[in-house]
Amino acid sequence: MANKRGHRRFGSIRKLPSGRYQASYLGDDGQRRVAPETFERKRDAEQWLSVLEGEMLRGDWTDPYLGEVELGEYGRQWIAEHRCSRRTREEYASLWRLHIEPFLSTVELANLSTERVRTWRASLLALGRSEDRTAKAYRLLHAVMATAVDDGRVKRNPCRIKGAGQHRTPERPFASVPQVFALRAALPRRYRALVLAAAFTGLRWGELIALRRCDVDLAAKVLRVHRSLGQTQGGEMVVGPPKSEAGVRGVALPDVLVDELAEHVECFGEPGPAGLLFTGSRGGALRRGNFHRETAWTKTVVKVGLPAGFHFHDLRHTGNQLASISGASTKELMRRMGHASMRAALIYQHASDERDRAIADSLSAHVERSRAADDDEEDDDAAAS
Repeated sequence: MANKRGHRRFGSIRKLPSGRYQASYLGDDGQRRVAPETFERKRDAEQWLSVLEGEMLRGDWTDPYLGEVELGEYGRQWIAEHRCSRRTREEYASLWRLHIEPFLSTVELANLSTERVRTWRASLLALGRSEDRTAKAYRLLHAVMATAVDDGRVKRNPCRIKGAGQHRTPERPFASVPQVFALRAALPRRYRALVLAAAFTGLRWGELIALRRCDVDLAAKVLRVHRSLGQTQGGEMVVGPPKSEAGVRGVALPDVLVDELAEHVECFGEPGPAGLLFTGSRGGALRRGNFHRETAWTKTVVKVGLPAGFHFHDLRHTGNQLASISGASTKELMRRMGHASMRAALIYQHASDERDRAIADSLSAHVERSRAADDDEEDDDAAAS
């Protein structure tokens, strides 16, 4: 908009030797910024400045200079500064190095469009990257760009492809209660309580092996989850927070597990309140590889009737499945599982079909009993008359 002297209230326009028009304006820091393109007509340049002025008045303006940083540099910094466990940071760094940086490293944040993200994702799949890794890489890129939005470097997150962060995986098996106890009986005594705890509390491997004596309250029948133990790519065991903030929780123990844990603590737990609850045969933190070797896990699961390829983590699925069958609501499952979102908890809600069937069967039995009682009363009335 121009004033009476012909000067614009916001921004300026000048005609270039080429005959095209260039628009520029002062940012909040007093530095002059030039439109990314020139205009054929002066009116077009005026309209561009008017739109920009409206954005600045509404607080929607994004400094274009902030978006000139390359994605590779910004992403590496994001991974280094993000609050997460060391193991998770290693996973992020691997995803970034193998699946994102080779394709998008030199792209400036402001130039990363949804179309370019879509092409990158399609390229990963075309190159034979698994749906699982591709979805994880997409979720990482989405998180990085969400921070770029918060930092004012871009106006909106370009990762807007519906369903790209999800992947379909075959439904994992879960063990029946008799199979859980058969597995317990087939393992060395040191690891029997560990298997029952995984199956009946739904704790993750890292949460279980990080438990200390002070985390177990057998009188109150509860486990307190405060930390997780993970093994780095270099083999070092490191303590970190649970997988999410919701992972810090108390998990009630079923009675069937209380006596088993009490015996285990006395026989195998490290001494002192800070002593580890579950340890390796040579003491110290339990490592997954040692556990698999000492239990002959691959052969043992098949021996007790579980499918080949049954993972220790599938005991967590078992625990969550049992909780769902027992009537736990979605929110109750989320709390017990240590999940902040409903997505994972809903996986187990199909177990409520069995619960619903039990309810229907109970209802049917009640109806039949009521009808039978009513028929008896009618027979008695008829006999009396």
